[in-house]
Amino acid sequence: MLTYTKTRFHSVRIRLENHAPSTRLNALLWEFFLFGFKQAWACLFGGIILSLVLLTKWFWPAHAWLARYDFLFLAALAIQAFLLIFRMETVREARVILVFHVVGTLMELFKTNIGSWTYPESSLFHIGHVPLFSGFMYAAVGSYLARTTRIVDMRYTRYPNKKVTALLTILIYANFFTHHFIPDIRIFLFVFVAVAFGPTWVHFRPYRTVRRMPLLAGFGLVALFIWGAENIGTFAAVWIYPNQRNGWQLVNFGKYGAWFLLMIISFILVSFVHPPRLPSADEPESSLQPETAQPSPHHRAKTGPECNPVA
Repeated sequence: MLTYTKTRFHSVRIRLENHAPSTRLNALLWEFFLFGFKQAWACLFGGIILSLVLLTKWFWPAHAWLARYDFLFLAALAIQAFLLIFRMETVREARVILVFHVVGTLMELFKTNIGSWTYPESSLFHIGHVPLFSGFMYAAVGSYLARTTRIVDMRYTRYPNKKVTALLTILIYANFFTHHFIPDIRIFLFVFVAVAFGPTWVHFRPYRTVRRMPLLAGFGLVALFIWGAENIGTFAAVWIYPNQRNGWQLVNFGKYGAWFLLMIISFILVSFVHPPRLPSADEPESSLQPETAQPSPHHRAKTGPECNPVA
């Protein structure tokens, strides 16, 4: 039975974090490399799916016996199984992916039914007008957030109360449906997000030094990345918006706001799996310093308290 909580990446990460740079410049460059490496690992599931989306656009036979969407669905299942069997993903992260698959598929059923976007190709594995692989695209967002939370040991100061975040999640998700029938409260939701998370700082460890940034800035960067991935998806004609039926064009930047809110849902759901924690008092922040080889800080027991909820 799969019950492990550490992936094969854990030992690789420890070795990389034990690298001893000889100069301040080398330390800075190594931290930059290590941060990129960790982010790439966090994006592993989504990166593979996005690569398959592009490859099937260019190389999938027009009259293949297996529909392109069905191949993507089966491939996503195989990738998920591979990551679990070879311990490249934890069981907890796989559960997060399942939750996001369900949440995303439900929204897809509604949105395709009212014509917000369409899936132009046929498939065997589908519900209504929605191919089942589409849920994995939402799951990729949850997978990234769950992975990066663990990989860079994200901690928070002035994190909002759990009841506040739960209410925000419900309102955002409901508005994706209700704004078609009653006034859109999106502006109110943006203000709600700003008030709830505006004071929050995220502390993370790319290498040995703890860095920090406003959590809202992190939200904005992740949402921008997702909007870029959406452009790749529509370019590959996996799904298309009404204004793209006569040829591909850049997705309206207004969709960035929708992805920002959806990413907030993803982040809050992940927080129920990885409860937010306060930074450890003994962890240094600020400059990079060259160090001699020593055990990585990640070898220390993670005994920091959970974040004290604030309204």
